[in-house]
Amino acid sequence: MKLIHTADLHLGSKMDTRFDKATADERKRELRNTFRRMVAYAAESGVSAILLCGDIFDSDRPYKKDKDFFFSVVQDTPGIDFLYLRGNHDTEGAMPEELPSNLKLFSDTWTYYAYGDVTVAGVEIGDKNRASYEAALSLEKDKLNIAMLHGQVGDGPADIRLKRLRDKNIDYLALGHVHKYMEGRLDERGDYVYCGCPEGRGFDEPGERGFVLLTAEKGKVAHTFVPFAARTIHEERVDVSGCRNAYQAYTAVRRGISFRKDDIYRILLTGEVDFDVDGLAADVEKQLEGSCCFCSVKDKTERTIDIAKFRGDLSVRGEFVRTVLAQADMREDEKMTAIRCGLRALENKEIEL
Repeated sequence: MKLIHTADLHLGSKMDTRFDKATADERKRELRNTFRRMVAYAAESGVSAILLCGDIFDSDRPYKKDKDFFFSVVQDTPGIDFLYLRGNHDTEGAMPEELPSNLKLFSDTWTYYAYGDVTVAGVEIGDKNRASYEAALSLEKDKLNIAMLHGQVGDGPADIRLKRLRDKNIDYLALGHVHKYMEGRLDERGDYVYCGCPEGRGFDEPGERGFVLLTAEKGKVAHTFVPFAARTIHEERVDVSGCRNAYQAYTAVRRGISFRKDDIYRILLTGEVDFDVDGLAADVEKQLEGSCCFCSVKDKTERTIDIAKFRGDLSVRGEFVRTVLAQADMREDEKMTAIRCGLRALENKEIEL
């Protein structure tokens, strides 16, 4: 038996704080289309069920077009069961009055779905059951057992505490909530896996994205991560030390990065430069237009500090540098760090400590 483990689509996510409007709108369409493509892949590959481990929508009141799209895809694929366990973003309010017959839901008590010798169990964690849901799980030892949960693994009272799920006859613990693929050993019998989100929605979600394909047979549940995103988001650091102007910085970026036309990039310019960097990021970003789908450049360079020049500089910057240098209780490296941070602040740049 084959299954797909996915989560955290966040249909309806605005994305306009990360990209310009045109790119944000395109990414919204691509997010919907990736789900459609994944379902088509499942149908072509003989998948029996898709495990939706929460946050399919970005809110309890999804946009009508996202809601209609999702439930239409489910209804139009009757040969596959969709096991939908709601997350912290879509706890209520998203369901239509009449559910497709192949959409299977969960609640705050464990619900079990049987597929031959495979059992899929899931529970939606909330205030009512948080302290007791682990103890209430009951799975047969001679079955292949998959459990579904949405939340953060940890040791806190609001976390999914793996130690309480050990020795529960779980072969595969399908998790949602963390947007990056992660896996680990639950106990001698089973693994726990975060499938991650199928598409990166911003620069805080770089790297490969996709879903997990499960194969339950011969007494075990095997799993494989399948990269499937329409575009990959990259974060790259480029050292532009020694560059004398924005064009040379651009050239350093082109030498350092092999751009993929369809992907999205955030580029961090680093290193020490001794030219006026006002507008550097915008200039490099403009020159990179057409290199990829979307590119954001951030200036993280440091100004090469000529201490001798500042000693006689009759400006706020000069006074600041002289004041720091006069501090007898600071080491030389501490003085230089303070000077760098102060000069960045005076230039209205972000400060990284």
